[in-house]
Amino acid sequence: MLIGVPKEIKNFEYRVGLVPSSVREFIAHGHRVIVQKGAGEKIGFDDFAYQQAGAQIEEEAAAIYQQADMIIKVKEPQPQECRLLRENQILFAYLHLAPDPQQARLLQESGCIAVAYETVTGKSGGLPLLAPMSEVAGRMSIQAGANCLEIKNGGRGILLGGVPGVAPAKVVVIGGGIAGTNAVRMAMGMGAQVVVIDQSLERLYHLDLQFGSKITTIFSTMGAIEEHVLSADLVIGAVLIPGASAPKLVTKNMLSGMRSGSVVVDVSIDQGGCFETSKPTTHDHPTFIEEGVVHYCVTNMPGAVPRTSTFALNNATLPFGLLLADLGYKKAMQQNPHLMHGLNICRGKITHKAVAEALQQPYTSAEQMIGE
Repeated sequence: MLIGVPKEIKNFEYRVGLVPSSVREFIAHGHRVIVQKGAGEKIGFDDFAYQQAGAQIEEEAAAIYQQADMIIKVKEPQPQECRLLRENQILFAYLHLAPDPQQARLLQESGCIAVAYETVTGKSGGLPLLAPMSEVAGRMSIQAGANCLEIKNGGRGILLGGVPGVAPAKVVVIGGGIAGTNAVRMAMGMGAQVVVIDQSLERLYHLDLQFGSKITTIFSTMGAIEEHVLSADLVIGAVLIPGASAPKLVTKNMLSGMRSGSVVVDVSIDQGGCFETSKPTTHDHPTFIEEGVVHYCVTNMPGAVPRTSTFALNNATLPFGLLLADLGYKKAMQQNPHLMHGLNICRGKITHKAVAEALQQPYTSAEQMIGE
């Protein structure tokens, strides 16, 4: 199979679908790899490093899309990239389709086989291809939030961990999954007062075992969210429903009751965000202020640390990418049902139920499409 790795074009996105060591693995399996010129330069991999690994360097992205049997990238394809995709071509990347009807429509029109990292499941549950970026985003959310709390950035002028004789900031983390857990770890390590809210008692139990009395665990209700959000200095939204739009758990009315200069960081923004006032931002303009509250809603947070993020992502995606290349998407998904859960769009049909429901479009099962 011919694998294509285009350069990412989203704002401040320097991650790359394959690092040279991953290219070597595809070559060792008998495949060919084309990498766009300069795709890995910002994270320390020049074109020569890819050539040494066995890849061919191509100047233009259009030529890669025209030739490749499978496109491996990081972020969801932008409209101009979607229009380069063709029928039966495999796209393996983050897609986040639920809040993005335009992308879904363009992928359907292309006739491609769109496999989303974020809905591939694991043998023991969870989302193994989303997990590494959730870890990065969760940890970064506290760094970003601490920075936003500085007075020059519109914040209240609070040091997250306080100092002797001065109380630390109160950090509320909504969602105790991978992103939330990593946010908790970072906030706790910086000395903040940490509250984590989740609707799973089992998850709260595990967090209590892990962190003990250093954090406060709260069962999620509207009343509990409102109580703790109103008294928070920093709120991290880390809620995820696989494939679906994130629920709006923090209303505009709640935000209006927060103290001026408080900060919210919406890690869930890729799936539409869990704050009613959230709207996507970029790394060059990461924040906006509404209701007196600083909002940080960057849709590709891990893109700020692209070298770390790229290695973490490749570690997770490589086995699935090799399976797709070795067997083709039909046999690969028949052999591995966890990979089949990643199939979001197939030859014009939406094949993930949560995505179809979020977009209010007809749903066709993945089993049906790969059985044809």
